[in-house]
Amino acid sequence: MEVTLLIQAADESFRLLEKARGQAVDLLNTAVKLTSDTRSVEERKLQTFLSSGQDAKSGFQNFIATFVMLFAFWALLSGKFDLFHLSLGFICTFVISYLSHDLLFANVRVGDIRVIIQRFIIYMPWLMYQIITANVHVAYLALSPKMPIDPQVMRFKTKLESDISWVTLANSITLTPGTITMDIHEGEFVVHALSQKVADDLDTGEMEDRVAHVFMEADHIYIQDVLDVARIFGEMRRAA
Repeated sequence: MEVTLLIQAADESFRLLEKARGQAVDLLNTAVKLTSDTRSVEERKLQTFLSSGQDAKSGFQNFIATFVMLFAFWALLSGKFDLFHLSLGFICTFVISYLSHDLLFANVRVGDIRVIIQRFIIYMPWLMYQIITANVHVAYLALSPKMPIDPQVMRFKTKLESDISWVTLANSITLTPGTITMDIHEGEFVVHALSQKVADDLDTGEMEDRVAHVFMEADHIYIQDVLDVARIFGEMRRAA
């Protein structure tokens, strides 16, 4: 009798221990799930915070880049460098840059805008040289007794992909005497050329390649592109 009661008590004790173990496992699983959910929420919050910070930084960089380019073009076209005109140009370009910086850099694919600014600054002297030589050629056409003018409308499909690249190429063509960008439709440029020479110069694609180099277009790979991208990813890895 006593042995039977002892066995029953032992069985009941084991049953209670098994039930307690099951409850403890369920409690631990619940705690782990809550911890995982909390971590996911915190990670999402941190990712959102970092993304918003990165977006704000990218937006500020785009604003600065837009302002620098617009102010440089304004100073180049106005030719007035006194305090009044520079201040007026500063205010106008500041407002326009604030309103349009997201439009110009909506689809820039490489995040390091500093490289683009540096390349654009290097591109400007080359463009100025092209403007000067084109002025000499147009003067020759106008002053030559035979006036060897051969106006024509040329079309070409650009290899550039981003809107800012199209805008830069179109304005570069128009700023160069002898050529005017008439229309852009789905990457096809329609350009009026004053003579066969300026048409041939544009047809070489050098200006297009230089604009592609400025904005690091994927279809125009340069050694400097590889070096710049390697430096960017190197900084990202060190920051991580």
